[in-house]
Amino acid sequence: MKEKSILPLVITMAIPMSISMLVSSLYNIVDSFFVAQISENAMTALSFVYPVQNLVNAVSVGFGIGINASVAYYLGAQNPDRANASAAYGILLNSLHGLILTVVCLAAMPGFLRLFTSDGDVIGLGLQYSNITLLFTVPIMISISFEKIFQSVGRMTVSMFSMICGCVANIILDPLLIFGIGPFPAWGIKGAAIATGLGQTLSLVIYIIIFIRRPIPVKFRLHCPGSKKMLLFRLYAVGIPATLNMALPSLLVSVLNSFLAAFSQSYVLILGAYYKLQTFLYLTANGVVQGMRPLISYNYGAGEYRRVRKIFQTGLFLISAILLFGTILCQIIPGRLMGLFTENEATISEGAIALRIISLGFFASSLSVAASGTLEGLGKGLPSLVISLLRYALLILPCAFFLSRVLGVEGIWHAFWITEAVAAAASLTLYLSAMRTTSRRPEI
Repeated sequence: MKEKSILPLVITMAIPMSISMLVSSLYNIVDSFFVAQISENAMTALSFVYPVQNLVNAVSVGFGIGINASVAYYLGAQNPDRANASAAYGILLNSLHGLILTVVCLAAMPGFLRLFTSDGDVIGLGLQYSNITLLFTVPIMISISFEKIFQSVGRMTVSMFSMICGCVANIILDPLLIFGIGPFPAWGIKGAAIATGLGQTLSLVIYIIIFIRRPIPVKFRLHCPGSKKMLLFRLYAVGIPATLNMALPSLLVSVLNSFLAAFSQSYVLILGAYYKLQTFLYLTANGVVQGMRPLISYNYGAGEYRRVRKIFQTGLFLISAILLFGTILCQIIPGRLMGLFTENEATISEGAIALRIISLGFFASSLSVAASGTLEGLGKGLPSLVISLLRYALLILPCAFFLSRVLGVEGIWHAFWITEAVAAAASLTLYLSAMRTTSRRPEI
């Protein structure tokens, strides 16, 4: 991790995760496509449930990032005992997070859905879907923890294999369980939820089997030489900001849904479809970030600060290329993309306008994505959180509110690219400031 040439190293680490993220985003689109075949209300219900699903994912992946950064840092600092303890405490704590989230979200979901719609059919479909998917929260938490631990030691192909198996299983099960093909019952939106849960559970099973049969340099040992408080602080110092980073889109979508519902419920569907489509790009870019993050943490722990800078620059180049491709795609065929989620011509036309406007900010956002991932790898969770707050709350929400009063619904779409441009400038400032202090290594 600290000797190989930067570009081949980043590509080697990033390609497996980018491939797995592509497959994951494909699953998201296919899942939504099949749900949309049930009815437009089913797709709308899925859009309303999305923020809660994203919250669960945010906690699991966010704290997993804390595990990843801590394990890789201590391995780079030649402290395997604390790396082992980071893995063990990380899995235990993330399992506890999952249990708490299951209880809280199940209890809150009916009231949450009623905040956005009074349509009984939409609420019923949303509850059918969410009540099943939330029961799989704990397995998801454990699976993500394993994913980040494998990534921290450079075993990216294991993460890729496990994630692809789960997503492919989900894609296969979706039509079987939704429409009742062959011996399977036609469960509708419940079938989509069951397929999602089973696919994620399969990923966990694969991680456990590989961990037992092909051990990695990290073991699960609660023995922690030195300060246990420092270890837990390191996990949460990155994990909490990373969780908030990923949870903020849930807040954004929920508030924007309330803005959009005042114009028409069809705009809620458009926003939900946009977020399904943009996962194809941002999850792929996130694959690059996942490849960068353990490299940055390891080299930071080893004191290789020049390599940290080069890893950031290389990752930024790759992320920019991905998001530039997404911009071109959304400008050329926005109607076809929106047509994956609805057959309503008016909705497709309005959705195409939204995609063309929103995608203007994709390229600028590459700087924010790369800087945020680098800061997390350095253990600097707070500056990373600031970037996400700017992108998902402090800039976009007031901007969307004001512009919607001036330009109507299109003002909300314009708020996206305006926010990304401003956030990119702030991200560059935060990154440069952090790099000036990289020689001051934190206590281990």
